[in-house]
Amino acid sequence: MAGTGQQELLIVTGMSGAGRSTVANALEDLGWYVVDNLPPMMLRPLTELAEKAGNAIPKIAAVVDVRGGRLFTDAVEALRELRESSNLRMVFLEATDAVLVRRFEQVRRPHPLQGDGTLLDGIAAERALMIELRANSDIVIDTSDLNVHQLATAVHEKFGTEDTPGVTVTVLSFGFKYGLPADADHVADARFLPNPFWVPALRALNGTDQTVSEYVFEQEGAREFVEAYAAALEPVLAGYQRENKRHATIAIGCTGGKHRSIALAEELATLLRGLPGVGVNVKHRDLGRE
Repeated sequence: MAGTGQQELLIVTGMSGAGRSTVANALEDLGWYVVDNLPPMMLRPLTELAEKAGNAIPKIAAVVDVRGGRLFTDAVEALRELRESSNLRMVFLEATDAVLVRRFEQVRRPHPLQGDGTLLDGIAAERALMIELRANSDIVIDTSDLNVHQLATAVHEKFGTEDTPGVTVTVLSFGFKYGLPADADHVADARFLPNPFWVPALRALNGTDQTVSEYVFEQEGAREFVEAYAAALEPVLAGYQRENKRHATIAIGCTGGKHRSIALAEELATLLRGLPGVGVNVKHRDLGRE
């Protein structure tokens, strides 16, 4: 890893119930290759595999926890060795005893180390086991006052890049006659505009063609609609970022999904790309279906 200068290895560890799964999911959303519940003895083979993969796996996150049983005691030495040869960072997740007890009680599961004792006994045993790992961690995150969305946002802030969108929007055109998109978060109807289908010179073309787009935006209300819709979506997309909703689908439909919806979707995508923290993809679901 050190030889490539590009690959990163992130170890995610910490107290059971402090949010390791949430962090792992957030890292996956950021493009990390995440391995959950990895025995410490497998860290070295994992890094060697990553080196062979090269740029195909530039960022790897391994979740290491007490479920590894006695193998967990090997973690400190394994991590010490890796720090000498790898671009490695370690994140430790912490929370107060009271918060951890409440979280375990909410899911009605025992602590992995409590055995025949109480939840607090298990938490105390885990803290003792984790002392050196916590002391050697690069980042310690106390999740006591964070919900899952706030924790995921914290991960995004720490491990995202300037090029990482806060929310990725798919602007999807479709035809109502083929059914509503099942995964759409918002649906708009372009059928209030005259249909280019009835213009013989435009019938065979689609909304990506300039002549069709010009025709659509010459119609009364078309420009006003798309600009007002983009403005209305701005606070929604900002809210999605705050609530850690990282993906959204904005669907625009017309009768067949060939002319009006495509032209409006392309323009809406252009406007949304100007919003902070928003990445945009465009998909024309029913283009070519007729």
